[in-house]
Amino acid sequence: MNMGKILVVTDSSANVPPEMAKRLDIRVVPIVLALNGHTFYDGVDISAHDVYRWLRDSRHSPTTSAPSVGDFLRTYANAAQEADGIVSIHPSPKLSGTFNAALAASRLVDDVPIEVIGCPSAAMGQGFAVLAAARAAQAGLDLEGVKARAERVAGCVNVLATIGTLEYLHRGGRIGAAAALLGSMLQIKPVLCLTQGTVNVFARPRTQAKAIQAMLDHMAEQVDGQRIHVAVLHADVPEEAQALRQKVDQRFDCAELYVTELTPVMGAHTGPGVLGLVYYLEGQAETEQPASDSAQAA
Repeated sequence: MNMGKILVVTDSSANVPPEMAKRLDIRVVPIVLALNGHTFYDGVDISAHDVYRWLRDSRHSPTTSAPSVGDFLRTYANAAQEADGIVSIHPSPKLSGTFNAALAASRLVDDVPIEVIGCPSAAMGQGFAVLAAARAAQAGLDLEGVKARAERVAGCVNVLATIGTLEYLHRGGRIGAAAALLGSMLQIKPVLCLTQGTVNVFARPRTQAKAIQAMLDHMAEQVDGQRIHVAVLHADVPEEAQALRQKVDQRFDCAELYVTELTPVMGAHTGPGVLGLVYYLEGQAETEQPASDSAQAA
């Protein structure tokens, strides 16, 4: 065992780019997806393309479920052989049952202390907290330091997205205040934001181009020339995502800039056609107070 080594665990909904997960030794537990009578593991034996094709061709949405306590227990047990502590980062209990499964598993591990953090964001909003934690761990921070870094980033990440249809969020019960738009989706291209685990309406432009401009303008107002971490997220619209990435790269000072496709499990909730921005200010992450749910294994 390497004394003082901290390992970071997350789940596949974080959308952490695979190359970054490998480079930073992040352990990713796949979420489970049931599709057409079969069970698949997110990012392991099913692709996002498969899920979006199914969503477009079928009236029935795939169902998703959190990893089991056993899935987390195996991951923690393996990590415990290499590390003196584990920070496990997952969606807030408001968004998913994954946090509770991770917490239950953490309480069954006696070998190392485990901090379980609930992120109020989703996709790369969670992913950025994971990356920040893993970098802090590689820099030699202790368990509390890694946890604190993850919580700071989790608390200041912004998520904005324009969405092709609200149907899938409505089916999954995650629509929040955006439910008021259900009857008017043919006339507008709403920009939604994720705030403390609930989807809300940010803007109601009438075209996709104006929706993208609204997201970029809002980001520019918040950033005010500061250095930022950004991910362009999309659901089965890779060309639009690359075009948005170019706009971001030209307009902003990016410490890092990714294009990430929503994983199959995330795509099952949003449907195809999502295009969005996830970002946080580099300096803000050092000063913001934590805004996450967290717990340490007893």
